[in-house]
Order: sequence, then C-alpha cells, then structure tokens
Amino acid sequence: MGEEGNGMKMILSGAFAAGIMAAGLAAEVRFDFEIAQASGGTAADKLRAAILELGRQFGADYPEKAFLERLDKLEAGDDEAELEAFGRAALVAGNPLLAAQPLLFVTRKQYRPDHHNTETMFQTGEINTGSYDTEGAFKVLDAKSGAVKTLFAPGVGATVRDPDVSFDAKRIVFSMRKGKDDDYHIYTMSADGSDVRQLTAAPGVSDIDPIWLPDGDILFSATREPKYCMCNRHIMCNLYRMKPDGANIHQIGKSTLFEGHATLMPDGRVLYDRWEYVDRNFGDAQGLWTCYPDGIGHALYWGNNTTSPGGVIDARTLSQTHLAIAILGSCHDRPWGALGLIDRSRGVDGRTPILRTWPADFINRVTTVGQDFDSTRSIPRKYEDPVPLDDRHFLCAKQRAKSEEMEVYYLDLYGNEVLVHAEAPGCYDPMPLKTRTPPPAHPQRRNFSDPKGTGMFYVQNVHIGTHMQGVKPGAVKYLRVIESPEKRTWSGRGWFGQGEQAPGMNWHNFENKRILGTVPVEEDGSAYFEAPASTFLFFQALDENGMMVQSMRSGAYVQPGENYGCVGCHENRVGDIPQAKTKPTAMRREASKLNGWYGSPRLFSFQMEIQPIFDKHCVSCHDYGKKAGEKLNLAGDRDAVFSTSYVDLWSQGAITCVGAGPAEIQQAYSWGSHPSKLIQKLRSGHSDVKLCAEELDRLITWVDINAPYYPCYECAYPRNLGGRCPLTAEELNRLKALTGVQVANSHGAKQRATMSFARPVLSRILTSVATNAAAKAEALALIQEGVRRLKEKPRADMHGFVPAAKDLAREAKYQVRLAEERRVYEAIRVGKRVYDVGLMR
Repeated sequence: MGEEGNGMKMILSGAFAAGIMAAGLAAEVRFDFEIAQASGGTAADKLRAAILELGRQFGADYPEKAFLERLDKLEAGDDEAELEAFGRAALVAGNPLLAAQPLLFVTRKQYRPDHHNTETMFQTGEINTGSYDTEGAFKVLDAKSGAVKTLFAPGVGATVRDPDVSFDAKRIVFSMRKGKDDDYHIYTMSADGSDVRQLTAAPGVSDIDPIWLPDGDILFSATREPKYCMCNRHIMCNLYRMKPDGANIHQIGKSTLFEGHATLMPDGRVLYDRWEYVDRNFGDAQGLWTCYPDGIGHALYWGNNTTSPGGVIDARTLSQTHLAIAILGSCHDRPWGALGLIDRSRGVDGRTPILRTWPADFINRVTTVGQDFDSTRSIPRKYEDPVPLDDRHFLCAKQRAKSEEMEVYYLDLYGNEVLVHAEAPGCYDPMPLKTRTPPPAHPQRRNFSDPKGTGMFYVQNVHIGTHMQGVKPGAVKYLRVIESPEKRTWSGRGWFGQGEQAPGMNWHNFENKRILGTVPVEEDGSAYFEAPASTFLFFQALDENGMMVQSMRSGAYVQPGENYGCVGCHENRVGDIPQAKTKPTAMRREASKLNGWYGSPRLFSFQMEIQPIFDKHCVSCHDYGKKAGEKLNLAGDRDAVFSTSYVDLWSQGAITCVGAGPAEIQQAYSWGSHPSKLIQKLRSGHSDVKLCAEELDRLITWVDINAPYYPCYECAYPRNLGGRCPLTAEELNRLKALTGVQVANSHGAKQRATMSFARPVLSRILTSVATNAAAKAEALALIQEGVRRLKEKPRADMHGFVPAAKDLAREAKYQVRLAEERRVYEAIRVGKRVYDVGLMR
C-alpha cells in the first residue's frame, strides 16, 4: 500500500519499508511472508504500518486518519512514553479486533517450576503434589475502556485454567481444581459465568486443556491412562474425547509420554504437542503433531527432530493449515519461552520453516544439531498462551520484567508489542469472547467393537527416504515390528543413562521393548501388515540377513479398524513424493500377520534371551581370571544395576548402538548390527565358536533394538541404586570407604562391573583391598549380604521377581482405568452413554 491510499505522508525505513510496501495490503486479512520476515524500522514505523493496515481492513470502523495525524506529531516530539500510550490507544483500545468484544483471561500465580514443561498438574498422590500453589479466576476485559470484571472465581485455594469459547460464544469449557486435595476436572459454564456444570470427576486423575469440537463434543488431555515419563517420575497425559455432557470418555492418543495443548486446524484436524522418544534424547523430543478428532491419522507437523527449541508447545494455526504460531520452549522449564511463526510447507524441522521469532534474535538459536534443548531459559521476558486474532495480529501472555508475573500483550507482524492488561498475580489464556466459524466436522471412523482390535499399516516403498543413502533398491526384505510400552511406575532412586532412569533400564536409553514379529517387504519396497491397535510401535527395515538397515526413533499407532500409510522410511514430508506407477505389490494381497519372535511376543530380557548364548559359547574364555575376559568379560554375573557382560559390551565398544542418541535422524547402516564389532566378529568367524542361525539372529536382533537389558519398569529395590541394587546407599558408601571405589550410578566409557553377586570373591571392587585383610573381609561380607537378599528377593532380571508394593498399587490403578476404558467402548458399541462414576446424570 502506498501513500496514495490515505493521503498521509508515510516514511518507512530500509528493509522494513520494502517488506511492507511489497506486501500490497488488501482488505481481506491474509498472511504475507514478506511482512512476517520484515525486520528493522523505528517504533513509529511499526505503528504506522499497523494503523494503515487496520484502516484498510476496517474502513470507517477504524479512525486511521486521526491516528496517523497524532502519530506524526508524536514522532516529531520524540517522547517515548507518549508514543507507548498512543500505541495502546491505536492498537488496543481502538482496534476492532480487540475492542469489538470482551477479552476473556485467567488470573493466577505462575506454576511452580518442576521437572518438565508438561508438569503443571501437581496431581494428588504423585511426586509433585506439594507444588500445587495457586488460586485463579476468570475475568473479562473491555479493551476500549480498560474496565475489568470477574466472570467466575471458584474460591480460596481453587483455580481455573485452559478456557475455550464455544463457536457460538454461548459457553466456555475449562479445567478447574477446587484445592490441593482435588484434581483438575472439566467444567462448562455460560459465557456470563453462570450455570457451571461439572463434566468429569474420575478420582486420582487430571483432566486439562479442553477444546470444543465442531460437532459439540469436547477433546482434552488427561492422565486417565496412568503412565510416567521415562526420564524421571512424573505422570503424563494423553488425548481423550467425550460428549458435550461428559459421556463416553475415551482415549484417542496412545503415545507413551505426553499429549497436550490441543487446538483445531482450519481443515478440522487437531494440532497438539507431543513428547515421546524411542532410542533418542529426552530433551528435544517434543514437537507438534496432528490427528483427526476420532484419533485417526496421528502424524508429525513440525519439530520432532529439532534440538533447539527443546519443546514446541501450545501452537495455534492461522487461516492456512501450514502456518502456526507456537511457544518455542525448553525441556526443563515452565510452559513458556520464545514465540515462533512456523511455515510447515518449508519443512518439518530446523530453522528454515521459522519465519520469525519473538524475541527476534531467538531465531538464531533454532537448530537440529547439538543438545541445546533448554535454550529459552535465558530469555529475560518469556511468552505464553499465543492466540491469533487473524493472520497478522495476536494475543499472548508476556513476562513482566524481572518478575514471574505474566501480562496480556498484543503483537503483530509489523513488530509492535503493546501491553493490553496487567494485574497481580498474573494474567494467562487471553482470548476474544466472540463467535467463530467452526471448521468442518469429520465422521467417526474407528471401530469400537473391540478395544483390543487391530489396524493396518502400509508402506509404498521403504527405500524412499531422506536418510537412506547407500541403500540399494531391493535391499530391504523385511520390517521388524516392535512395541515400546508405556512406563506405569517408578522408583525412588535411578540410574543415569542419557538422563535419569527411575528405575535403571538400560545402559543409555530409557525404553523396554517387545518384538511383535517381522513382515515381508516386496521387491518394489512395499509392505502391508496387520498390527494390534492402540499399541505404540516402531519399525526397523531389515536386509536379507535380518540385520537392521534403518530404524524409526519415534512411534506410530493405529486405532481399531484404522488403515495407516506412509510413503517410505523417513521420507520428505513436504517435498515432491515419487508416485507409484502401479498399485504397490503388497497392497494386492492380504495383509501380513505378525509372527512373534521365537515364541509369543514378550518383554525383552537380556538375561533370558541373550546371556544363555554367551554362557554356552563364550564364557569359557571371556570370564573373570581369563586373558580374553580382561578385554571383554561375557560372564552373566549380576552387578549393582546390570551384569558383567552387559556393562562390558557397552563400555568396551563391542556394540555400536545409538542409545538415547541425538535428535538428528541417523543415516542407514550407521548403528545396530552392521557396524557392531561383536556381530562382525561372529559373522566372519571367531576361534571355534559356531552359533546356530537362531543364536546369531538373537544377538543381531538384540543389538538392532538398541541392546536393552531389563524387561520391565517394576523393581524390587526402589530405594536403592537404580531401583535394582540389593545394597542400600549407606552400604555402598561403606564399600567406598573401605575400598576407595565408588559404585557407578551412571554410564561411562571403559567403565566395568565392580561387583559380582554370583561369585562375590571375584568382585573387582576387592582388588584395591587385596592386602588389607580386615577391609577385604568387611567389603566381601557386604557383597555376600547382597547375594543373600537377591535369593530372598530376586530383582527384575531374575526368575522369581515380584514387584515392590508401590509398583503393584500403580499397576492396580492402571488396570482399573483400563477396565473403565473398556466399559466406555462397550457403551459406545451398543449406543449407550456412560459417565465418570460419581457424576449424577
């Protein structure tokens, strides 16, 4: 737009002016890439650009000429305070986007800091219950006058959060907690704050982040499948859906960690943030995902393999599905950070899709390399709760300088940031209280006849992919299908792999595994197979020898009756995708069935599946007191957390596994059985060792699935090292005092087992006291006490293991919730309605 459009003098500086002038503003509000990426300009330049655009958009309803005349006078006077006050008058009080209707917001204290940005629930009976410390209310602001009134205040010690206004603006859905002894439940109320109705009431469950769906149903996040983050001890959420009156609550998301901050996209799909990891770093595994409102078609949107920001959360799409504004946050922080404008059509990771950030310089921290997953913690004034007013104007909460209090701010693409409202103890969740046009409603497509049902996966050509260099067409012959189960419990003490495992599970990564089987890949690279529904799976491409070529390091799942497809292996999701000239071969036949792995699917145990091979073929040479054992000891003697052989295989470099590796997608053949020295040596021949085909395949498979150790998260010694060691912390400290050796609580290069609970006298920790009879005797007695305890109370890598009492209690709760999910499935199947127990209907 030039100066001819308004008759007023328009002076814009440098690149900023070029960006605005090139935009050619039209009366309709559409997104403009040049405006989005413009930089520079004075405060007056930015105000002028916004005023011109609002004038074009609203015509006589916006006093453009008067504002521009006033701006010219202020600019000549160079009074910053007056210019700031004018900005509020022109862009807040006089802005029809804000002033034409009330603005709803929440007042409350900022959540206390905790382990992760998802931890704001402080659920009863959980590790951080005591951190609940807030009190909140709903208020409405008249932006034109600045008048504020309380819409709904639940009382002392109670708080509200996560409001969403219905499309007709008649009702508000939200989450409320009535005090520390309560949990968050879903409620609705009239837009005037009356007629409050409780929709959910499950005990020991948190229900948060509700949104209205186009058909009137409500989608929300909940801890109704009680599971915990694998890198600590905090309870997680999944997506759920229910009827407008709270009936038939059922799960639509099944990832193993957290699904939250759902919102609707213009095409009717759901956009949400998802924290989940398989064989990768915990800190940068939280990106944006999409699905349909019935839980069909979960797919990546942006940020799953971006290391900074570590958490991409609370996103809202603009008028086009590929454009979104989101919080670019940190792993170990509250749910705040920088703001980012994302163009998903430019890529699904990294800096290229980021059009701009607030603050502007944070864009230089966006990267896909390294481990900068807490990059936003140093931002002095963080942002939260973004809401688009249209494609160029936004509301959000912004941190007050040198304070944790949040204030409501207006932002636009021209670079204006204007305070809308501030009051103690803080302002959150701002949004217009007005009608909206709903996106299209999608039909229910999942099958409720059987909660244990199946779905189908198909792949067009597994050889297509961004990280399949060196993989020749036809090289992949099979897909291995593996379950990564949820973590249903935790221990008081942990083991530090890539992060804290509580309890210790593996040398470096967090997950246990269950192999469901392998399926064939056709010559054209296609595959088609049946899989259990509502099960978190990942796939590995295998060659003719059953060795891994490439592996997923994220998860996928299907709903009962769903058919889920992909083009290839880590394919380019936004570029040109090769189209199959004919129907893929696998799709012309019946779906393959999963065939298990040397028996029925089961949780993988190193001691049960792998150690017997070493006992039979290797320990005669690779043992304590043997020359080969000095280099690589393959004895199965249990150590403090793992075993002698397991520790050596990892620490001495015999296997090449990614562990909880970097966020970056790894190249084909870069880890697993192909580059591992152990497998290379056994395949090429080693002494007179002759493995049968099954034994070699077992070893290959174990390395390919990232060399796990424990089969389960339950433990026998939750208060001891790693939840696994039979000796207490005090006894381990005494061992250190006697021997000078610290029993390791984390992985390390060249680290070796220090104790043998099978043959205590061979424990390496005794070497340092070999000439001190008294110290050796006392140290040996402590290790022998550990042997006695393991016989009395076997741990999870032994036969006869029984989980600790708290593990059993958490599993009992899990089964109660699972039974409730099945009750709902049955009600939906027969056309009935059921509600949370305790709610009167």
